[in-house]
Amino acid sequence: MTEVVGTAADKGGKTSPAAVASLFTIATAQLMLVLDDSVVNVALPSIQRELDVRAVHLSWVVNAYILAFGALLMLGGRIGDLWGRRRTVQVGLIIFVVASLAGGLGQTAGMLIGARGLQGLGAALIAPNVLALITTTFAERKLRDTALSLYGAMSGLGIVIGLLAGGVLTGTLGWRWVFFINIPIGLLVLLGTRTLVAPQPHRGQLGTLGAVLGTAGTFALVYAITRFGEDGFTDPIALIAAGVAVAVLTGFVLTQARSRNPLVPLSLFRDRNRTGAYLTMLLLAVGPMGSLYVLTLYLQRVRDYSPIMTGLAWLPFAVGIILGAGLAPKLLLSLTPRLVAGAGAILSALAALWFSTITTTSGYWLHLAPAMLMSALGFGLGVMALTQAAVYHVDSDKAGIASALLNSAQQIGVALGIAVLAGVAATVTSGSAEPEPAALTDGYSGALLVAFAMLLTAAVVAVLFLRGNTKEPMPTGRSADTMH
Repeated sequence: MTEVVGTAADKGGKTSPAAVASLFTIATAQLMLVLDDSVVNVALPSIQRELDVRAVHLSWVVNAYILAFGALLMLGGRIGDLWGRRRTVQVGLIIFVVASLAGGLGQTAGMLIGARGLQGLGAALIAPNVLALITTTFAERKLRDTALSLYGAMSGLGIVIGLLAGGVLTGTLGWRWVFFINIPIGLLVLLGTRTLVAPQPHRGQLGTLGAVLGTAGTFALVYAITRFGEDGFTDPIALIAAGVAVAVLTGFVLTQARSRNPLVPLSLFRDRNRTGAYLTMLLLAVGPMGSLYVLTLYLQRVRDYSPIMTGLAWLPFAVGIILGAGLAPKLLLSLTPRLVAGAGAILSALAALWFSTITTTSGYWLHLAPAMLMSALGFGLGVMALTQAAVYHVDSDKAGIASALLNSAQQIGVALGIAVLAGVAATVTSGSAEPEPAALTDGYSGALLVAFAMLLTAAVVAVLFLRGNTKEPMPTGRSADTMH
């Protein structure tokens, strides 16, 4: 049954102090998680020098976080449904803060990699439940849309702030502060969680077999994608991991269909709108995030940008995300999610096509900056429309797992985008007879054309799967899944 938990607005319709505090808490939590995805990348050379980390192990400082986060998202979302979302977020924050302290104090590569994995566990408990809490804390549509816009805007800001903060902190206070900076932020968010409206935990049990299979299958899938990106699409370990992922996830789906306590209730996929949102998000995340990875390499390796200058160069991307996240809720009051998501994907596709025309001397202000703005604007529009389609109007006892599935689709899409585009860029570059700067540029250009094709596919999926309901049904005693 769908339950109305309440609203964070005063009776007079004005935003209450509690609502402002809740908005700040949700936005800061998302900012912290996204920032941590990129802030460590800039510090990797310093970490390698100080701790004498072998090159083969260095990538695991990043990958340990990605793997734990991606593999445990579904479990984190379902735990929130059954145990209580606010409580789950609070536990996740404590884990994240402790892991950040351990990372900052790390003396060996093993300690650092372990701390990053622990951060991923904390993030997996936080991310889906913060998103689900938006629907329970803000019953009023206007406030809920505002919270969702802030949540989305922090994704763009977090990436750029992470790149900038990583360069500044590493160059001034040292690389350990890219971990220590999370401690005050995490404690501030933990304090703010008291303002979030927490629905009562729902009855049910966490099926052990489903939890094991779902987590293991997702881990194998994310690991395979990561290996493909690092070692190419013929890497035997990656191929084995992909095969294991297919087998385990197939078994997972079969067990979920028969389980009385499924980790992922398959009824969520009966709504074509929600299924379409997950598929579109998977493809949409491939493009802009993969493009960001490729163009960051282009700026540093071809154009000789410093890490700090690279972070500053991506400011138009942050502006585009903020504009898209703010504009989408207004558009969705009168336009269908299908149109908004489709238009967003097309905008990002055109930006990727524009990016693909780069040369070794492409201008920043007339070429890269406007394309960054367009890419992020499309991404922001698409993410907001897809988030509404996936998590609005879902049964209260499934909101956490519905949010987790959307987060998982985005995380897997990002990993897949980086793997595919990095692989294409490496293949094209190795086959080029041009000098290194030109050969690298050819590789990046070819990868960005692939991003263009993937984003066009995302637009097609959005048009085919998403339906055109523009009205906001008010929660009633009926199941949310029957309200479309």
